[in-house]
Amino acid sequence: MNCHANKCIECTVQQCAHHCENENYCSLDRILVGTHELNPTVDQCTDCKSFRKK
Repeated sequence: MNCHANKCIECTVQQCAHHCENENYCSLDRILVGTHELNPTVDQCTDCKSFRKK
């Protein structure tokens, strides 16, 4: 895979299609962060809405 790592977006989710395999970076120009909670209070309440399964 020829991946262009975006050094502004660190990522460790290796199951994502946008993850650069040899580096812990995302290959997207931008991502969307969202939540699955009505009132998020901790980081576990947030989600990368740009995630795509490999």
